[in-house]
Amino acid sequence: ELRKQTDCGMMECKKALTEADGNFEKAIEILRERGLATAAKKASRVAAEGMVYADYCPKCKVGVVIEVNAETDFVAKNDKFVDFVKEATKVVMLQNPADVEALMACKTEAGETVDEALKNLILVIKENIKVRRFARYEGKVVSYVHAGGKIGVLVNFDTALDADNAEFVQMGKNIAMQIAAMNPAYLDEASVPAEVLEKEKEILIAQMKEDPKMANKPEAVLGKIVDGKIGKYYKENCLIDQQFVMDGEITVGKYVENTAKALGSDIKIVSFVRFEKGEGIEKRVDDFAAEVAGMVK
Repeated sequence: ELRKQTDCGMMECKKALTEADGNFEKAIEILRERGLATAAKKASRVAAEGMVYADYCPKCKVGVVIEVNAETDFVAKNDKFVDFVKEATKVVMLQNPADVEALMACKTEAGETVDEALKNLILVIKENIKVRRFARYEGKVVSYVHAGGKIGVLVNFDTALDADNAEFVQMGKNIAMQIAAMNPAYLDEASVPAEVLEKEKEILIAQMKEDPKMANKPEAVLGKIVDGKIGKYYKENCLIDQQFVMDGEITVGKYVENTAKALGSDIKIVSFVRFEKGEGIEKRVDDFAAEVAGMVK
């Protein structure tokens, strides 16, 4: 698993895990400090099926993104399943439940609770289905669903423009697609926690000490080089600083600025949320050969 996440050699991974006493995150850090791993890949194993859905209501000015999981990918193509996901989204929009537990107690338009609707759906589809999470934004919001429910994005803006202004909505969609594709961890430099930045600096310094050309340089010199390298970290991890995928000559921040100027109104990205179907959920791996062998026995 460490080899898969870092692209390092098997023996280097084994040494790092031994040195870290089996601590996975620490082993990644050790490999990065040695310059062997290019980055600490945080992407969790994506495995659960179902779908992510996102929608925005210009009338009530509320956007919602929701993830509902099932056991197989066939379920996401089932009309009844899709209808349930959309109904749950509407309930979140209109009733603003605090969490998933509160959502399950909310009533749908049909008069049953979301929990009852879910149990009825399970009886029909005969699979375990769970509402995993949702996020809700009020105000000027743009929603985007990628790859038929693999990724859902909401972007919340501060602007005087109408929420249904066609050019504003198109800009919002482009920003949402950027988030879906590039998966930024933070909105801007100010959003990066101090402890995350300090850890990144420690890793960069450790990497340079492993480099024979850098090892003998004074700490003050290394510190200045690290400050320069942190700029690259911002460009990779902060949405505003990322290279805009639709125009590599400008950043996302510059794209928003240019659009605002063209539309004659200030536009600011306030926040965003990105859900990827099944992220962080470990998929059950079925050994069909062993299953068949067991049946034969």
